Amino acid sequence: MKYRTFKKTGWQVSEVGLGCWQLGGDCWGDLDESTAKSILETSVDAGVNFLDTADVYGDGRSEEFIGQFIKDHPESLKVATKLGRRAHVFPDQFTPANLLGCTEDSLKRLGVETIDLTQLHCPPTTVLRKGEVFAIMRDLQASGKIQNWGVSVENMDEALICLEEDGCASLQIIFNIFRQKPIDTLFNKAREKGVSIIVRLPLASGLLSGKMTLDQSFSENDHRRFNCDGQLFNVGETFAGLPYSNGVELAQSVKEILPDNAPMAQSALRWILDHDAVTTVIPGASKIEQARCNALASDLPPLDLETHQKLSQFYKANVHEHIRGSY
Repeated sequence: MKYRTFKKTGWQVSEVGLGCWQLGGDCWGDLDESTAKSILETSVDAGVNFLDTADVYGDGRSEEFIGQFIKDHPESLKVATKLGRRAHVFPDQFTPANLLGCTEDSLKRLGVETIDLTQLHCPPTTVLRKGEVFAIMRDLQASGKIQNWGVSVENMDEALICLEEDGCASLQIIFNIFRQKPIDTLFNKAREKGVSIIVRLPLASGLLSGKMTLDQSFSENDHRRFNCDGQLFNVGETFAGLPYSNGVELAQSVKEILPDNAPMAQSALRWILDHDAVTTVIPGASKIEQARCNALASDLPPLDLETHQKLSQFYKANVHEHIRGSY
């Protein structure tokens, strides 16, 4: 595992972190406590030291698992959580009292006195444009309840708004072979501002593993079933905004472009890490082997220029027009 500097903090974080949405057990199918613990152990054993969660994942279950886990790894791990998607907050009640309450609840579940990084969890664009919510985050930081704050966003317009805010340490964005817009619209600006980039949805909900088929079935409590067309939340959060049938076919074409010396998922993660504006990528895992495989992407050599050029051309010619949702 290689490490990169989380710019405004000086932390050295693993190039591959762990996204902990799956640990909630409510949006990726069932996940028992034993498997959740094993996924965390496997990831850390592979060098992962950055965990990303949210207060709504499993209604706090993901944070609770992480809280139990970090008792045995108190100094080696950095934990990022998110707030702002609970029903009493979203979409327009981002008040100081509500965000303070969410923070205190996360502190209890994580079992810590201060949170390493708290991120606003995809608030509406209108909330970001008003700006009051950023002052609240700065106040939470000044109080010592959180060490740093950032924002998870849905689109590049929101990302650019956040970059103008003093104190913003990080942006969490969707970025993968199917979602290449940040390269031209965000990365240079983020470098200039010294803002770290956390990449979520790096495998497009599993499409970029190259293993999904048109007749694939998903459990009832898997968002790839109940949100495949954006029925409950932003369509871009599932399959990177692609209609499933398109995504399966496009993934097979990508597989033919990527080198065959590693599993497709590892090469897709390597493509992301080849962009130096990226600080860490946070694939999730619902199986122990997935966690182990994802972590190994950091050790792969960079993809060659020709492969990058082919993937850029493929995205522009074949993928971009099919993406749905704010982008």
